[in-house]
Amino acid sequence: MAVYTDVAAEDLGSFLAGYDIGELLSYKGIAEGVENSNFLVHTGSGNFILTLYERRVAERDLPFFLALMEHLASRGITCPQPVKNRAGKVLGKLAGKPAAIVTFLDGLWIRRPTAAHCAALGEALARLHLAGADFPMRRDNALSVAGWRSLYDGCRERAHKVERNIESLVAAELDALERDWPRGLPQGVIHADLFPDNVFFLGDKLSGLIDFYFACTDTLMYDVAICLNAWCFETDHSYNVTKGRALLASYAKTRPPSEKEWDKLPLLSRGAALRFLLTRLVDWLDVPPGALVRPKDPREYARKLRFHQKVKSVRDYGVSAP
Repeated sequence: MAVYTDVAAEDLGSFLAGYDIGELLSYKGIAEGVENSNFLVHTGSGNFILTLYERRVAERDLPFFLALMEHLASRGITCPQPVKNRAGKVLGKLAGKPAAIVTFLDGLWIRRPTAAHCAALGEALARLHLAGADFPMRRDNALSVAGWRSLYDGCRERAHKVERNIESLVAAELDALERDWPRGLPQGVIHADLFPDNVFFLGDKLSGLIDFYFACTDTLMYDVAICLNAWCFETDHSYNVTKGRALLASYAKTRPPSEKEWDKLPLLSRGAALRFLLTRLVDWLDVPPGALVRPKDPREYARKLRFHQKVKSVRDYGVSAP
């Protein structure tokens, strides 16, 4: 989450007049994250999240995201629900941007996940994959292997400003992944951005999943690889095998991967590291002036990528394939 587009109180009040959620009492921007403009909105009916969709979110994809949240909730996944306006629509326009209001979920995200948190996340991710199996809509992943080179081309000339020689690391890895990227693995709905700040806990119990605006149809094990990168490394970027084992074992208990899926996890993890390295490079170099946003350091994912390049098998992540 972030704030790229400012919203005047008068404009927000007029926007909310089209909903049956009470009058605007207060609102504030949410600075965490890097993608859309988000606001915590307090009305006479309670708290809601207002999202203005920015840069990487195409307006044509919004029906997919919003319908997916409704579908997952109907299958027992706790996630925000779109709020319909008086015309029965979930999408509107505010400050010149597509906008939607979703319900507010109680809970806090965990700054320093433990192995127990990783286990809870693994189960929740597997349940999400199973719940999405009969979702009828499809959305291709624009930030998978076919889209990485264009991202890199847009920042290649300035990449050295972030880290010396990072451009050679990325170029070589792009060549390798475009050549060897796994095909034919089980696919379905994936979240594609399930970082700790998108997972809420109440105490030690996972209470909900948020921010489905990168969700798409892609390889299920790629989603696992994204989570492995996001949850199982320490602040010094070293891999925590205890956390990795907890996440992967918990996931496998609910949705057991095939032997081929386990075999391709190291390659998928390299791809996940490269994806976030590239988008962080772009964000680091192109933050709009005045935006309330905290760009994340791409060097973190360069270090994670180098770790995955040395992995020989899934055993290096702490588990044994069947």
